[in-house]
Amino acid sequence: MLFTSCYRETLVETVIIEQPIEPIPLTVNELLSSYELWYVDINATLGYGETPFLQKAFTISFLNGVLYANNNIVGIGNSGDGFGIDVANYDAYKMILDVNHDLDGFSTFDVFQINNSRIELYNPDNDTSYFLEGYQRDEFDYDFVFYDNIHYFLQEYEAWEKVYTSEFGALNAFDSENYLQFLAGGNDSTFRSSKDDIGMNPNYVFWDYIGLYGVGNITDNLYLKTLTLDYDYMGNAFFELTVINDKTIELFHPASETIYQFKGRGYIQYLKTTDGKKEQKNKIRKFKKDRIENPREKTRV
Repeated sequence: MLFTSCYRETLVETVIIEQPIEPIPLTVNELLSSYELWYVDINATLGYGETPFLQKAFTISFLNGVLYANNNIVGIGNSGDGFGIDVANYDAYKMILDVNHDLDGFSTFDVFQINNSRIELYNPDNDTSYFLEGYQRDEFDYDFVFYDNIHYFLQEYEAWEKVYTSEFGALNAFDSENYLQFLAGGNDSTFRSSKDDIGMNPNYVFWDYIGLYGVGNITDNLYLKTLTLDYDYMGNAFFELTVINDKTIELFHPASETIYQFKGRGYIQYLKTTDGKKEQKNKIRKFKKDRIENPREKTRV
């Protein structure tokens, strides 16, 4: 009897399914230091409270336990190599940020990462959240921030003194206005003007008129603005505003075709260092923001 043996080889394919590697979460210190500048998106603020040092900052930076801020438009991009000035010390742990500000005292925040470049700082003491956008200094558009906040730039001097009037242009009532002042505080749309003689100390200028002003944009031109001064006795004075440098502005008056230049006198630094001590000027800038109820529940135990 003949026996025949049959052999069949079965190949079994092994499929290896690679599991996605979960990114290692950043510590709060790694998160805060991942960008050199954090732009304070003031209009995105949620809540009815205020944290003063965030209200007046354009950017903040976290550098080895020291918090820096750009509080002024004048010099932004140059002050402190772009970081601004030292305003506080901070400690960060377990997604909590504690800030001991030189003027405003202690504030504490819960830190939430919204995405790769956006964070939320939630202050449980006043139930208010601030939202910050991260940038490196070499990619941050300081010029955009400067020109987008020209009204704050105008407020950073005690007075603007007229230093030039063009020889061409029709005579008009504004020719006799030698000083302008743009007020900060509760109403960011108030200006004062004076006919006092050129060369006076800003502290002694007699402001003989007070009115409202507005700054506007010109389409497709970031570097040119409009300035309207509301005078009761001569109607609105409308100008095209150009910034010559951090101390000088130029006003072109289309109605008369006259050009004026004003120089800033009495620079107001919103956290000023004198004799090694930090002090705040008595003139306080407060950014406007929408008052929106904060849905963030208090999560800290």
